[in-house]
Amino acid sequence: MLRIHFTSDDLARIRMVSAPDPLWEVLLSSYRLRHPSGAVYFGDWRRTVAPGLTPSARMLAALVPPAGYAVDFLTPPGAGPSLAAGMEALRRTPRTRLRNDLEELAHRHPGRPLPAWTRGLAEGAPEAVSAVSDAVTAYFAAALKPFWPQVRQQVDRDREWRTRALDTTGWEAVLATLHPSATWHYPVLELAFPAEHDIHLDGRGLTLQPSFFCWGAPTTFLDTELPPVLVYPVERSPDWSAPPHTPRQQAMAALLGKTRARVLETVATAACTTTQLAERARVPIQTASHQATVLREANLIHSRRHRNTVIHTVTALGAALLHGDCGPPTFFP
Repeated sequence: MLRIHFTSDDLARIRMVSAPDPLWEVLLSSYRLRHPSGAVYFGDWRRTVAPGLTPSARMLAALVPPAGYAVDFLTPPGAGPSLAAGMEALRRTPRTRLRNDLEELAHRHPGRPLPAWTRGLAEGAPEAVSAVSDAVTAYFAAALKPFWPQVRQQVDRDREWRTRALDTTGWEAVLATLHPSATWHYPVLELAFPAEHDIHLDGRGLTLQPSFFCWGAPTTFLDTELPPVLVYPVERSPDWSAPPHTPRQQAMAALLGKTRARVLETVATAACTTTQLAERARVPIQTASHQATVLREANLIHSRRHRNTVIHTVTALGAALLHGDCGPPTFFP
């Protein structure tokens, strides 16, 4: 359980960040990349980016285990939404911070010895710090930059919603809705957390950092002396990592509706059962069955029973509608 203790001054010093933090997203997406949870939201992204990660980017894995504690210095406070500013703050990390965080990492993951190059990092060697900075930059370029507009869009939605909530109901309601586990009883905010952890704000205020790749419980710094920040997950669309729609796809969505157009495109890609259709189109099976019925009645798909399953295929009319190829016009006298 995470408990954040407020004073009378801290509510007035809460800050809602309006953009994703590149370094927090690097850290948290590194967890998502290696953990099967959230496959509906992150499965396609994992399959897309994993082959393109360079050796230097994989250096990040030494500092970010698959689960549990990762070094605090990878997410320097106050860097803001600029990757360049974050890299500059990372390169300025004091040697004591580097050493203490690496010792903490070794302590919390005793069965996972640190590689030899981290000894230079613990000593603050400029070349070791630069290597980490280069690794973070390479990882961001390969795994996050192609999707950054989508990430920012989802975070923007959360910011807009919370701003409206703040205007109408105040900070108490905003804090109580940060996560399903959130419980607000002044002066303490309680949230789910992997361990017992208390943060006393003592008039420092609290930064609320929305995160796209935060999954499950919110997170924060282990070191309670660092500027207080609460990183919490935002809602996201299952198809956020899909390629941008072409003008024809946009027209199809306007004509049929987004869900029905996606179901038709899924069937046109390959014949499938209703269960497969639901999985591939990322919709509940009841929705897949209903949409298939509507498309079949419009003669856009054909459904045939095979033993205990129904197999859907696209019709010539459905394919023509998708691809805009209906042949030459026919004239009647």
